[in-house]
Amino acid sequence: MEAPDAVVVGGGAIGLACAWRAARRGVRVRVLERDHPGAGASHVAAGMLAPVSEASWGEEALMRLALASAGAWPGFAAELAEDSQLEVGYEPCGALHVALDRDESEELRRRFELMGSLDLGVEWLRPRACRDLEPGLVPACAAGVHAPGEAAVDPGLLLPALTAAVERCGGQVLVEAEVTDILTDDGRLTGVITGDGREHRAEHVVLASGAWSGASPWLPPLARPPVRPVKGQILTLRGNPDQPVCRRIVASERVYLVPRPDGRLIVGATVEERGFDIQVTAGGVLELLREAYRALPDVSELELVETVAGLRPGTPDNAPLVGPGALDGLVLATGHYRNGILLTPISAEAVAALLAQDPLPPEAEVAHPGRFAGESAPGLVAAPTIEDARE
Repeated sequence: MEAPDAVVVGGGAIGLACAWRAARRGVRVRVLERDHPGAGASHVAAGMLAPVSEASWGEEALMRLALASAGAWPGFAAELAEDSQLEVGYEPCGALHVALDRDESEELRRRFELMGSLDLGVEWLRPRACRDLEPGLVPACAAGVHAPGEAAVDPGLLLPALTAAVERCGGQVLVEAEVTDILTDDGRLTGVITGDGREHRAEHVVLASGAWSGASPWLPPLARPPVRPVKGQILTLRGNPDQPVCRRIVASERVYLVPRPDGRLIVGATVEERGFDIQVTAGGVLELLREAYRALPDVSELELVETVAGLRPGTPDNAPLVGPGALDGLVLATGHYRNGILLTPISAEAVAALLAQDPLPPEAEVAHPGRFAGESAPGLVAAPTIEDARE
């Protein structure tokens, strides 16, 4: 491969998708992944494509971004399957958001009013109608919101497909390639250096290293984005694929359950401010199983096959950072918090457009990193470092 036009630091769903979409536009791209593709938050993600679950007052612009990305997913998945020649794991299964008591019902009703103002295509259901859709629901279910347009994707299939698509479109994916320093020319970022001493020169460097983005010691402190790690524990249960406990995403106020066609059921997720800690705890597992049982009692009969923890990249306002960074030549694609998989198509399209000097999607304005200009430096300096994480 000739010298790349862009180097992408981070081989998770966001980084790989940015590289793939850029390669499709004729940009020469190289992905540098310090471990293996999807080793970070992408590996732990449930793969919910459910913007309704994120509806929140005061975050309407972020909601519009999520809706635009959710709407792009069917075409994104079809093109990815074509380019990679692999199964992508996209399932348009729909979702049922449930309230399990009166207090939760009142809160769900308030959110439903917001959903209506955003034209989300959802329906309010009484308890009987909820159980008609999902017979395994607890009899005490108080109300629900049916979102038939929501979907899920299996990251275990998505990540290999993205990797293959990058390579089949002419890009490179290098593993065990940890960035240790930067290359500059007259104040402009012109590339990076990896641990083996190799220089990777490029017109642009895309920072897509998730929760580690704000703790990158190779970037000057003031160029580190305001991204912090937010721990999430998640469980995988397994049952009979012919008799699943639910056939669509079921989400309550405290838990979500995402069925896979092969009988697995993904249960998530805790939200913990624990720095770079990724230890699975008995308390976290107990919390998830208790809330899953509270919604779908039949989960008690399923096999517990995996417990994992990962780190979400959080930002001060919960919106991602997609666009020019604080250094000339630096592009940010990070800070997606709980919605990295959901926001993958629109984030990748925005970064690819920027690299190809094309117009950006208008919905991506909410993610412009410039919104923190001049006010985030103290937080950046205080961000935990990778050395902290290794202690």
